[in-house]
Amino acid sequence: MLTEEERSEIEDVLARYDHKQAACVEALMAVQERRGWVSDDSLRDVAQLLEMTPDEVDGLATFYNLLFRRPVGRHVILVCDSISCWILGYENLVAHLEKRLGIRMGETTEDGQFTLLPVPCLGACDQAPAMMVDDELYTNLDTGEVDRILQQYTGEQG
Repeated sequence: MLTEEERSEIEDVLARYDHKQAACVEALMAVQERRGWVSDDSLRDVAQLLEMTPDEVDGLATFYNLLFRRPVGRHVILVCDSISCWILGYENLVAHLEKRLGIRMGETTEDGQFTLLPVPCLGACDQAPAMMVDDELYTNLDTGEVDRILQQYTGEQG
């Protein structure tokens, strides 16, 4: 069931569009902002509100990289896997992150602190390799810089 707050925000979004379906991604983001991810139940509720089928909404939700269809950690690390990032150290960066966090790509740490995911492009090809943690973009990365960044989110002393 959508909360009153979620429903109200979605209604505000709907007012900006001629067609309810055009608000789909924003509606799903409103749910995710409060819950951290979009469950099957909340997806069905959004579909009903937008007069869409759950399959139509799920098609958009699974296409859009920043909508999470399963629970994620407190901090989501998106590692750019574009060609520029691959050439300039993606594999080394991912290996370091996996070792440091004790998880593989697509997994969440046992303590629920981090989820590690690939993303097709972060738009920082001139500053590759790149990653985002939550909404913060980090570029020109090496393993030392990754360690410094992770310290910001874990409170560890370097």
